[in-house]
Amino acid sequence: MIRLGVNIDHVATLRNARGEDFPSVIEAGLVCETHGADLITVHLREDRRHIKDNDVILLRQTLKTELNLEMAVTDEMLEFALDVKPDYVCLVPEKRQELTTEGGLDVLSNMDRIGYFIDTLHKNNIKTSLFIDANLEQINAARDVNSYAIEIHTGKYASCRGSAYINEDFYTIQDMCEYASSLDLVVNAGHGLNYNNVQAIASIPQIHELNIGFAIIAKSMFVGLSQAVYEMKHLILNSRYK
Repeated sequence: MIRLGVNIDHVATLRNARGEDFPSVIEAGLVCETHGADLITVHLREDRRHIKDNDVILLRQTLKTELNLEMAVTDEMLEFALDVKPDYVCLVPEKRQELTTEGGLDVLSNMDRIGYFIDTLHKNNIKTSLFIDANLEQINAARDVNSYAIEIHTGKYASCRGSAYINEDFYTIQDMCEYASSLDLVVNAGHGLNYNNVQAIASIPQIHELNIGFAIIAKSMFVGLSQAVYEMKHLILNSRYK
């Protein structure tokens, strides 16, 4: 069954805008897991622009479902992950000036360091994923460094508008998902997916999990977080099993 990971970073963005202790990231995680999320995803950025260290610690202590920690390939983040021990770590590229993650991790050019991170995390019973573009060489590199999973970056596909949703980028993602699965990599996907464009991606049979955040948090302003999560889960399940 395809899984839904809900990224709750932007609950923290709203909280931090006024320096308050609400809305609660922990409460958001609990609402999401109660209404259809299979895991909760948070990105602990180096500049702590939204999620803070204590958010991750409290989520780990509170959630009944799984916790997926997105993080950069830095010694500080590795030390933090080994201390908190989330269920999953997704290694992502990170630039301080970017508004959101702009592309996939270059595994091919950093195999020794990424391989060390993966080996260390796996020895501590933390499964790893690599956030990469739908690129043959990067998928091969992910296999070579023994990552448990990859997460295909869907941002370019998601940026298309109107009738272009099923486009060349979609077919590339589809082909690369099939290829990665043939290498025994678990295949996830995410970035920029929303209620209008998720169905095509969710219909790809090799995809194990979708991580979606901004669209769900934005919709929750109008329908509530529980309904926003429910509607997204309903969409992706119907796309796969209709």
